[in-house]
Amino acid sequence: MEKVITIKEIAKRLNISPSSVSRALSNHKSIGLKTKTDVQRLAKELNYEPNQTAIFFQQRKTFTIGVILPSLSEEFFSSAISGIEDLANENKYTVLMGQSHDDVEREKQLVDTMKNHRVDGLIISISKNTEDYSHFEAIKKFGIPVVFFDRVPDLKDIHYVWCNIISGTTQAYNFLKELGHQSIGMINGPTNLLASKERVEGYKNALIQSNLNFDPSLIVSCNLSTKDVFKATEELLNNTNKPTAIIAFNDYVLLDAAKAAAKMKLKINKDISFVSFAHLPICHYAAHPPLASVDQFSYKQGKSAMEIMLQLLAKDRNENNESYIKIIIEPKLIVLDNTID
Repeated sequence: MEKVITIKEIAKRLNISPSSVSRALSNHKSIGLKTKTDVQRLAKELNYEPNQTAIFFQQRKTFTIGVILPSLSEEFFSSAISGIEDLANENKYTVLMGQSHDDVEREKQLVDTMKNHRVDGLIISISKNTEDYSHFEAIKKFGIPVVFFDRVPDLKDIHYVWCNIISGTTQAYNFLKELGHQSIGMINGPTNLLASKERVEGYKNALIQSNLNFDPSLIVSCNLSTKDVFKATEELLNNTNKPTAIIAFNDYVLLDAAKAAAKMKLKINKDISFVSFAHLPICHYAAHPPLASVDQFSYKQGKSAMEIMLQLLAKDRNENNESYIKIIIEPKLIVLDNTID
């Protein structure tokens, strides 16, 4: 077995102290140019590799960021992780990732795993079923900062990146109204999600702006599964106040809802029109694309979450007066030109 070269070995060969070698390798200003040159030359000749465990122990950092997402199979989250990783790599951090698959127990287990791996910070988009946030409070007690993005818990004292869903929903409603739609339905997500609550608020804001009455039967909540989306679509289309347009929770919900409407012999974007959220590439290749989709800028959300994390990691961990960083990104309604004759 090849001998592992240590700082002590380099120090012995140069007849200097191990601490001087350590400082020379890190270009410390207290070490003269000749000593630095000799140490770094010998380290290279001997193929010296720094002991990362010792460095981590000394700096109290592992240069690892934990990221927990609902599912990487969703293009929104794969784009967001690219934003996180790009900035993390630029700053010499490694990303340790896990998928909750919208399972609360799995999410809790992943948080515990991240803690045990001594990640420096945790970036997370919570599962659609998460209502108890105690596991996030627990990890913060270990001095590990937590940053939320996209799916954000309805809490005040947190760091987060969030797309202005209220504004996006209002844009979607007004777009459909300008096209002449008078009865507009919405397939919403689980009622516990802050994103679902803000969609309802944006919907109501658009009604207020147009002096229209709110019909609660035109908003149907579901768990976002294909089966539940089909059921929600059928419920809306069988409503006595049958909508001629539907705002879908996201592009995946739109695909299922359009399929359900087509099974009911309706022509998509003729008999029933759709606007969705996320503006993923699949919109442009779908058999039944929406008229428009609200871009929530997933890459930017991920990158912004990492920017917040870097700010938090640069702060003194013993600092008591913590102010919470909140970034709100404005969405943009993207009209798919190929869907309008």
